[in-house]
Amino acid sequence: MSEVTNNISHDNWSTPKWLMILFEDWFDPCPLNGNNGLNIEWEDKTYVNPPYSNPTPWVEKAIIENKKGKTIVMLLKLDTSTKWFLMLQEANAHFITFFGRLKFSNSKSAPFPSVLVILDNNKAKCSHKGKCDLRDSEGYCLSKRKCKDKVI
Repeated sequence: MSEVTNNISHDNWSTPKWLMILFEDWFDPCPLNGNNGLNIEWEDKTYVNPPYSNPTPWVEKAIIENKKGKTIVMLLKLDTSTKWFLMLQEANAHFITFFGRLKFSNSKSAPFPSVLVILDNNKAKCSHKGKCDLRDSEGYCLSKRKCKDKVI
């Protein structure tokens, strides 16, 4: 994998074992030093720990696969200033942050904060078509708490 800047000396950050246990039966299109998972179809339950130097193509692929009804979980560097983070927000992803910095399987702590991103296929349609300003382009409710009508 390529060398990168911004205090990240490499892209080989193996998922912590305790976290990998949660996703041990999930498809991994991006195994450490493995094949390029961008060129293959992902499975219904997919866990991705992409290269941190350029997660954008992986995020784009995850959003595409999620639109096919698949649940995608990604372990990413927490960086809210990036285009790919905004793309995930617009895709109605869920973000789970960690307290402190993750200690990766190589026993080193990451030089950056991390986030677990979940793109699930459990979206609710707004029952009040055309009236809700919190719907995405496909009619899915972006915030159930703010919808005035019943969500079906």
